[in-house]
Amino acid sequence: MYSIVKSAVLRGVEGILIQVEADISPGMPSFEMVGFLASEVKEAKERVRIALKNSGILLPPRRITINFMPGDLRKSGSWFDLAVAAAILRAMNEIPEGILKRSLIFGEVGLNGEVLPVRGMLPAAVLARDHQIPLMFVPESNLQEASVLDGVVVIPVASVEDFIRICKSQNPEKSACRVRTTQKQAEYREDYSEIRGQRMVKRACEIAAAGMHNLLMIGPPGSGKTMAAKRLPTILPNMTKEEMLSLAQVYSVSGKFQVLQEDDVFQIQRPFQAPHHTITAQGMCGGGRYPVPGAVSLAHKGVLFLDEFPEFPRPVIELLRQPLEDKKIRIARLEGTYEYPCDFLLLAAMNPCRCGYYPDLKKCRCTPSSVRRYLSKISRPILDRIDMTVETKSIPASELFRQKPGESSEQIRRRVQAAHEIQRQRFLKKDYSFNSQIPSKDMECWCEVNAETQAYLEELSGRESFSARGYYKLLRTARTIADLEGSEKIQMCHATEASAFRMAKRKYWEGQDEL
Repeated sequence: MYSIVKSAVLRGVEGILIQVEADISPGMPSFEMVGFLASEVKEAKERVRIALKNSGILLPPRRITINFMPGDLRKSGSWFDLAVAAAILRAMNEIPEGILKRSLIFGEVGLNGEVLPVRGMLPAAVLARDHQIPLMFVPESNLQEASVLDGVVVIPVASVEDFIRICKSQNPEKSACRVRTTQKQAEYREDYSEIRGQRMVKRACEIAAAGMHNLLMIGPPGSGKTMAAKRLPTILPNMTKEEMLSLAQVYSVSGKFQVLQEDDVFQIQRPFQAPHHTITAQGMCGGGRYPVPGAVSLAHKGVLFLDEFPEFPRPVIELLRQPLEDKKIRIARLEGTYEYPCDFLLLAAMNPCRCGYYPDLKKCRCTPSSVRRYLSKISRPILDRIDMTVETKSIPASELFRQKPGESSEQIRRRVQAAHEIQRQRFLKKDYSFNSQIPSKDMECWCEVNAETQAYLEELSGRESFSARGYYKLLRTARTIADLEGSEKIQMCHATEASAFRMAKRKYWEGQDEL
């Protein structure tokens, strides 16, 4: 007898629909699985056979063939076990056909018949919705993850016996469950009011958060770079529903969905990833034999903080070129290309030299050539992709406590939230959301300047030898400053403030050889 059920494979955060066929025919007893399968998929036949036996179902002494379609698509992972079991059960006439025709089936099975959790259930739910497949059978432990998306009926399964019982019931949909989640705003112990002085640094962080601009902080040890960076999440507005879904898919395929959701509470703050400088290229950008997302993708819609920036391996830093430009990372493998989103704000901090005190000649012990070598670890193409650079200066202890506390994170956050709302309305019909993402073809439309400001920008770009990319980044930063001020057009004051956040590059990297 013949049967067919539906499941899916993952390519990046995208699900691809596949079909699992089962045929039981007279002949020498055998159990074969075909269809361009990875080793862990081929091993499913033993897991399924023993799981069915321990669930009270003995396979007939016949020729059993399982085929995965399409045949030219590589199938990997262990989440096909339950689909294989379902196809065999239907071919044995143990369960009715009707419910299988309108279902996607996922889950790994243990030898005792238990259905075990798998990763990637949220992209699978998106696939079911897009293909108008109304039902999904998922492991009980994956119920929260699959329930994030509306429009799909999710049926949790604890065991193979449980699956058979549900399929045989008069109304299987009665077994459907949905975990209703509540959204929770994070509570931070840090606050920008704790940072005394450093007005330019806090202003740079505000502008970066408002327009999602990449920011590099450079200064001596103990000047507050890391302190300012760790407080950036406190001024970032919450994610929209679309952003939450996009981020949740990344965490779903990486097997880290529980980071976003505990019990029935869904965290809605933007992610903040701060990898150590010993991270590998694979850890940063993702990869592996069966690729999983790296730090750049786990920071999607949030912040990637790289402290001690030049201490990261040069190849790892250079790998950031494509993610910073394209907002996605592609990983090529023999069976296909995996693509993960990585739309993040890059926040980097560094010392100006190996000892950290250049250009203070009283403290710095580095030679000019040593300083050049240290700064050249950050190549010009990477610097060109950073919108803003700000210098942090040490504040003497005698002056530190004379400084009055600055604005609180909540005060800054309200301005950033207002700027985000302006951008949301402006780009409502566009495929981008923030000023930092405005493509060059739309610059004239959204970054309008008067004749005086245009003349200033042209003179500045000529004097500083800005590249086309650098000039556009200056304009985008000015656009964000104008939004923070509630100005419809970019004024001269906005352009001059934006240009001030490019002067540190000139101070430290002017004359450096491009490597």
